[in-house]
Amino acid sequence: MTSRLPAESIVARIEALYREKGHSPYEGGESVSQLAHGLQAAACGRRAGAGPGLIAAALLHDIGHLLDAAGEAAAVMGYDARHEDGGADHLARWFGPAVTEPIRLHVAAKRYLCATKAGYFDRLSPASVRSLALQGGPMSAAEVADFEALDHWRDAVRLRVWDEEAKVVGLDVPAFADYRELLRALVQGA
Repeated sequence: MTSRLPAESIVARIEALYREKGHSPYEGGESVSQLAHGLQAAACGRRAGAGPGLIAAALLHDIGHLLDAAGEAAAVMGYDARHEDGGADHLARWFGPAVTEPIRLHVAAKRYLCATKAGYFDRLSPASVRSLALQGGPMSAAEVADFEALDHWRDAVRLRVWDEEAKVVGLDVPAFADYRELLRALVQGA
């Protein structure tokens, strides 16, 4: 479903959400804010030469935490808020699958990498380890095969790697405003 709002208004709404709630720190020991984390992930995508949709997905991949009243605290409280689905569903009003599906799959990509990439689990932050347990742990062989059959699984894996890299305190990266034009160009029906 596409929105009838102009792309400028949609991007302004998203930016306002990050301005209002994005400065809160991750619960459970992460050392950067939600906003800094998204900006760092997007910068990783740019450095890797990713396409616009995947860069936008990297920037917005944890928007579900900002939309949920429990936010990142859900994992600390012992439940999985499924922020990936909430965020992807929210953004699907305005963006296509190149943006929303890597977001929807970035948690599954963590489970996938833990099952398929030696040493990946050992690099997870304590908060990511805690949430992994709530999200089902490493994938089984059958789950790996099912995941690899999905259209956007490779982009989700790339996003997940950037997600783990995007937790550096004080890293100098471009501001949200530097992504406005990229986001506006990706809005459907505008």
